[in-house]
Amino acid sequence: MEWKSGRNLREAFISFFEERGHKHYKSFPLVPDDPTVLFTIAGMVPFKPYFLGAREPEVKRAVTAQKCLRTNDIDNVGRTGRHHTFFEMLGNFSFGDYFKEQAIPWGWEFLTRVVGLEADRMYATIYRDDDEAFEIWHKVVGLSKERIVRLGEDDNFWAVGPVGPCGPCSELIYDQGPEFSCGSPSCGVGCSCDRYLEVWNLVFMQYDRDTEGVLRPLPKKNIDTGMGLERLCSVVQRAKNDFGTDLFRPIVERVCALAGVRYGSDGRQDMAVRVISDHIRAMAFLVADRVLPSNEGRGYVLRRIIRRSIRYGRLIGLERPFLTELLPVVIDLMADPYEELVEGRSTIEQVLELEERRFARTLEQGTELLEAEIASRLSRKETILPGDVAFVLYDTYGFPLELTEEICKERGLSVDREGFAREMERQRELARAAGRRPSSLKEDVYLELYGELGDTPFEGYVLSEAEASVLALVKGGARAKTAGPGEEVEVFLSSTPFYAQKGGQVGDKGWIEADGTRLRVDDVKYAEGGLVSHLCTVEEGRISAGMKVRAIVDEERRWAIRRHHTATHLLHEAAVRVLGPHVRQAGSLVTPEYLRLDLSHFAPISNDEMKKIEEIVNAEIQANVPLQVLLSSLEDAKALGAKALFEEKYGEEVRVVRVPGFCAELCGGTHVDATGDIGLFKIVREEGIGADARRITAVAGMPAFNCLRQAYEELRGAAERLGADMFAVCDQVGSLQDEIKSLRRALEEAKLQALAARIDDILSKREEIGGVSVVTAAFDGADVGLLRELGDRVKSRQPRSLVVLASRDGERAQLVIMADEAAVKVGVHAGKLAKEVASLAGGGGGGKAQMAQVGGIDPSKVEEALNGVPDILRRMLSS
Repeated sequence: MEWKSGRNLREAFISFFEERGHKHYKSFPLVPDDPTVLFTIAGMVPFKPYFLGAREPEVKRAVTAQKCLRTNDIDNVGRTGRHHTFFEMLGNFSFGDYFKEQAIPWGWEFLTRVVGLEADRMYATIYRDDDEAFEIWHKVVGLSKERIVRLGEDDNFWAVGPVGPCGPCSELIYDQGPEFSCGSPSCGVGCSCDRYLEVWNLVFMQYDRDTEGVLRPLPKKNIDTGMGLERLCSVVQRAKNDFGTDLFRPIVERVCALAGVRYGSDGRQDMAVRVISDHIRAMAFLVADRVLPSNEGRGYVLRRIIRRSIRYGRLIGLERPFLTELLPVVIDLMADPYEELVEGRSTIEQVLELEERRFARTLEQGTELLEAEIASRLSRKETILPGDVAFVLYDTYGFPLELTEEICKERGLSVDREGFAREMERQRELARAAGRRPSSLKEDVYLELYGELGDTPFEGYVLSEAEASVLALVKGGARAKTAGPGEEVEVFLSSTPFYAQKGGQVGDKGWIEADGTRLRVDDVKYAEGGLVSHLCTVEEGRISAGMKVRAIVDEERRWAIRRHHTATHLLHEAAVRVLGPHVRQAGSLVTPEYLRLDLSHFAPISNDEMKKIEEIVNAEIQANVPLQVLLSSLEDAKALGAKALFEEKYGEEVRVVRVPGFCAELCGGTHVDATGDIGLFKIVREEGIGADARRITAVAGMPAFNCLRQAYEELRGAAERLGADMFAVCDQVGSLQDEIKSLRRALEEAKLQALAARIDDILSKREEIGGVSVVTAAFDGADVGLLRELGDRVKSRQPRSLVVLASRDGERAQLVIMADEAAVKVGVHAGKLAKEVASLAGGGGGGKAQMAQVGGIDPSKVEEALNGVPDILRRMLSS
């Protein structure tokens, strides 16, 4: 078998099926157009509507090299050489065209003749009852009966979900040789070791399973195959596992060079290298597909793998930021064919750099907690760190169990692995319960309607009122024949001037009318595919299927939306020009009242930058440039410089909205005729919505005029109250603020002097415990800053001291606990003392050895808390 690179294998697979009539689709994004899954987890995901029968495919045969990401087994990534988060899946698909009789021989031909796998090392598994597949493998391909293995449903029957399309599958197995065996006498096809390795899975979708589990033949039989490129490479290149292939080896070598370790010399180090090498690919592709770190959904997955990589980097000595130093290797390896890595390079670098810097601080906090827990266990002569503590370190602070164990081992402790596993399983069960998604199938009523009616023609680009026929009604989730006054009903029309909510633009509102009948259209959405649902309330008469009606859009509201939508395009381009080419739209909302644009940008937008953005947008409005709307191919649109927004999915023909000489975007929304129709533009708010994203809220047209008028009235009112000129209000306010600050400083100084006058009295009541001077006192109305200042003065007067000062203020009380360096050296720890004091007084608190606070105390318990300090200190010093 001849050695072949990953790139050669990818290209050979695509060419093989193109020659057999398959249309090659470039990889779809990792973020799918499917609300039931977080990521594209297999090559078939983008084609699922075709398999479900919800949409008619544009071709009968397809081939892809699809980028995929799976999250169900992240904890095992790195532990083995086969688990991955990001991977590439090679697949060929038939939508009701060919079936087993061609899919099986083609699979055999590609692997044995094109790739060069030895035929005498090949096996095939089939579903136990699939005699048809057996006959093809045996009589057509020529595989001996002994090399065709029948397995059960768990291994060789594939389903899209509990109900829906499903069918038997056949796996192509390659015997890598005895050196890959587990050594068991029973080792054979189906063993979990790496000797008999599954290379390719051919799925024969031929049944539809109902809720009772009954299998019924599908009207059209489909083929869905999936072969991991990484695994194929490992077989062809005779690598021990995927990380030894040319898809991973340069990344592995770079990680080792940065850490100063040698791969293969130490099991723990090897695992860390594999984790980082896998995860850096996933990070790069996720950010390139516009996923940003966050604490939920897709962003949480990205944050988790970034942090997991950083944690394992620490295990091999990578204390400084290192992720961005791996990116050039990933880009060199995969920019062909994945151009998005090059286009998004700046964004990827900034995201990873910022996230790594932030997590470094969290690691420090976790280390402090672990050190405190270790000290506590050792002080009680314990030898085991509880599993729940290890899990908190893992879950909250990002510590892998291995890192916790390594640190504990150095201090003579072991970790309760069983307790950790119980906590992990409890979290997984909670995650499974919270993350269970509805069936991937849409409500039957909408699928049924879409099958009957197809896409609803949209006439709203040129019309705001149109004649139409009522094709169907849905009421209470079921089809209905009629609806009367006061009832809510979904109306499906033969065509519509109403824009359905999509791409950030809200749906239109208006009315549906006929003689004696009037419905208020409250919202318009897509029910399934391009089928438009008008969500209505019947105000007069009755609506029935088959009626002829007039569909009337609220034109004044539509115009406000059009102004805001076109202004969003101008804002997007202006932001790119002012902030830099890394800026990308990360989401938008267009309403009649305002627009909102989310941008990938990594710092607050300054006032000067905001002014420049506003000036650019308003200058373009003043130029009154007529808009151009073009229909073109996606490639031609990109050649025009049109921005393709990540949340949109595009077909072969796209709609380009262009402001000549300024900007162009792929967009299906409604727009003004010329930029001057917008009238006026004003940014009203800029804010952060995550570590790496900013949100701009703005208004256009009359809302912008109303905003400026209100601001003018507020400014005039403030000027009158200050007795100042309108354009000198800021100077006047600044003078008043300076005066207030001066008065506050004077007041605070007076309060401090009054408290300081009591220092001698306070010190005279100190108590000596174990060589430490314990000083306690309570005050009324002193804030924390004053207590700290007073505590510093007490410590300067009394060496080796513990100072506990309380303040009562109405219904609240708080304590400040301070210890000087000499007291800490003999065993005083302010943070630990704070926790025990808090338990006496019903509050909460903590801190470091030299400084801590306790808050939430009932003022009536202050004396009790202060009186308990000596006994707590005695116990602390004796331990």
